[in-house]
Amino acid sequence: MSKAFELEGTLKEVMETRTFPSGFTKREFVVTEDDDRYPQDIKLAMVKGNCALLDTVKPGDKVRVTFSLRGNLYQGRYYTDLQAFKLERLEPDGTSSEPIPQPADDFAPDDVRDDDMPF
Repeated sequence: MSKAFELEGTLKEVMETRTFPSGFTKREFVVTEDDDRYPQDIKLAMVKGNCALLDTVKPGDKVRVTFSLRGNLYQGRYYTDLQAFKLERLEPDGTSSEPIPQPADDFAPDDVRDDDMPF
């Protein structure tokens, strides 16, 4: 089982959902971690049914993202992906509001093993 990590910050950008010929869907987004002296823009991705979770937030929202690290070897190169599977909108004081509902086909991070590249 892969370890889950959390990131809190401000949603900066949400990209369009991409669908690959295999039917696999992926949607990337950027969260700015602003706790640090030097803010960091972190790109994450949601896959399959979780892509719809990003329709419920907008740039500027404070969010908490739970994600796992995913890695692949493709054509002799190694790739690392931060694959999000839970998204919560935070109140301005940092407390969690209602969790954003999970999609009907619940996603567990260990269920995904997609070698269909590019990501």
